[in-house]
Amino acid sequence: MTVVSMSHGELTRFDTLLRVERRELRAEDAATLLGLSRRQVYRLLIRMRTDGAPGLVSRRRGRRSNRWLGDGFRNHAIALVREHYHDFGPTLAAEYLAERHDVHISRETLRKLMIEAGLWKDRATRRPRPYQPRYRRDCRGELVQIDGSKHWWFEDRGPQCTLLVYIDDATSELMHLQMVESESTFSYMEATRAYIERHGKPVAFYSDQHSVFRNSRASAARGDGMTHFGRALDALNIEIICANSPQAKGRVERANGTLQDRLVKAMRLEGISSIEEANAFLPGYLVRHNARFARPAFDSRDLHRPLAPHDDLREIMVWREQRSVTAALTLHYNKAMFILEPTEIARKLVRKRVMVCEYPDGRLEIQHEGHVLPYRQFDKMRQVKQPAIVDNRHLDAALQLAKQIQAIAPHHRQRNNNAPARRDQPSHLFPEPEAPVKIDGRRLGGPKLKRGPRLSRAELQARGTLEFVKAR
Repeated sequence: MTVVSMSHGELTRFDTLLRVERRELRAEDAATLLGLSRRQVYRLLIRMRTDGAPGLVSRRRGRRSNRWLGDGFRNHAIALVREHYHDFGPTLAAEYLAERHDVHISRETLRKLMIEAGLWKDRATRRPRPYQPRYRRDCRGELVQIDGSKHWWFEDRGPQCTLLVYIDDATSELMHLQMVESESTFSYMEATRAYIERHGKPVAFYSDQHSVFRNSRASAARGDGMTHFGRALDALNIEIICANSPQAKGRVERANGTLQDRLVKAMRLEGISSIEEANAFLPGYLVRHNARFARPAFDSRDLHRPLAPHDDLREIMVWREQRSVTAALTLHYNKAMFILEPTEIARKLVRKRVMVCEYPDGRLEIQHEGHVLPYRQFDKMRQVKQPAIVDNRHLDAALQLAKQIQAIAPHHRQRNNNAPARRDQPSHLFPEPEAPVKIDGRRLGGPKLKRGPRLSRAELQARGTLEFVKAR
């Protein structure tokens, strides 16, 4: 018994030709059904009468294509790709092979060769791995997922802002909602303080890898890679865990999607168009949302802990940085100079480190071993305007702040004719303006001053002006 392997088209031809052979179908109709000429139908009938069904099998089956490139050419192309273009895609590698090596090969053929050689993965292989669901935590307060959702919450009635969402992993209960301008350290400090005052301290917070929660650099607030928010949680004995992907904290991500639909429409019905109005509305909405979507925990225990007697949220939720005090009792922070009042404690801090504490409400304190040091800020106009490094999520807030500063104190000379020209060079190389200029009550300029004594080469080098003199 002989087994013949035939394709679907060949089987269709065999069945149609059998009907012609039995005179059930005319040759012209068979040619129309098969898409062949009448003469080709008769050729196939002769072949079928002679060899039977195997006579209808394509005689090219098992033979190489006429466009076969040859083993030598294929091996040469793969060798070039392996040596020079191992990390290139097939399309780009084919272009460079033709341009630089005069090796002309189609991208699809090269794609197959690269897959066989292990230099490329097909689309099915490159699919992301499936994320398996995990079980919920057993108790309320054991794990609280936190995230910020930037969205047009007020639609066209107000600015784009961010909603900070705190959701319990065991119950899907929204624990706290707060509308803020952007995702920042101070925003999370204020929201977390309100959360703890209402519910207590959870065991752990589960977040993404935002710079508020995780610092990838070796140096941070205390030189140990810990962020300011992480330091505050460490002082409260609260663990912070960063997820490896958005799918890992899917509960808060799905809550964000639900809120972007339901909360937006609820605030539209109430006519809410500002952050202050939204924060007043959110507690009532939170109760309605939890009544609809929250579920009981597997274990009825609540693992939230009350604040310890020594836990002072006002002193813990603070941005802290250390600065060195100069011999003139000055220090620099946030591109500004601060002068300590010459008290008995401050005089002993020369060449020592003090702690600068910035609170979420904007207050600034300089502390040393529990003592708050009085200070005054030096001339703001002389602070160094160095470009700041701004995270992508904080770009909107930074631009808004820049617009407010420019509106209050424009620096364009056409808009502020009284502003003196900027000087990047030492003042002794330029004469003062003839007419004095006053800004904020301070007198700048005056009559032309006499040139001072000629400075030596060493003094010019020490003052950093020698290169400028050479250039002139």
